[in-house]
Amino acid sequence: MRQSPPDPATLAAQFTGIDRPLPPVERWNPPFSGDMDLHIARDGVWRHNGDPIQREALVKLFASILRRDDDSHYYLVTPVEKWRIQVDDAPFLAVRVDAVGSGRDQSLIFTTNLGDTVIAGPDHPLTVVYQTPDGEPSPYIHIRGQLLALLSRAVFVELAELGGERSTPAGRDYGVWSLGRFFSLGRLDLDNDE
Repeated sequence: MRQSPPDPATLAAQFTGIDRPLPPVERWNPPFSGDMDLHIARDGVWRHNGDPIQREALVKLFASILRRDDDSHYYLVTPVEKWRIQVDDAPFLAVRVDAVGSGRDQSLIFTTNLGDTVIAGPDHPLTVVYQTPDGEPSPYIHIRGQLLALLSRAVFVELAELGGERSTPAGRDYGVWSLGRFFSLGRLDLDNDE
């Protein structure tokens, strides 16, 4: 017999506290509890029963117990419950990028809509996915576990302005440096040189 999904306030009551370290959701293995009517839209808005969750503290709390498993589904996980939720694209939205330094010595610091801050590098790679060769890019920064943040359009434009070209055996590449690592934003089409 399946449980009824808890009310968000009930679930939140299990994890109160400000500025606590993130719970060890990767180590928790509760049985699957069912589906919760919680949805994260591509624009970063969290909705419960179709209504936006207005309390940012509640959204941050849910984000702290969010996990993506190898089955590609997203779950809110506690030591005793595991509720599947729906995510349109990525659960977070990168809304700011700050560049410190330049060239190979540059560090790119990303901030999400929920206040997470990461520096692009080996532990937090930046990736750009093109669904079709001429399609619009979907750029992501790794946040934690299997969780990514989609870069907002404004952040991606700013990132492109910080970018530069480099030659590779496969041709020219356009991208950005952070923590000594080059992240490609896309190959340059050699046939369109002026």
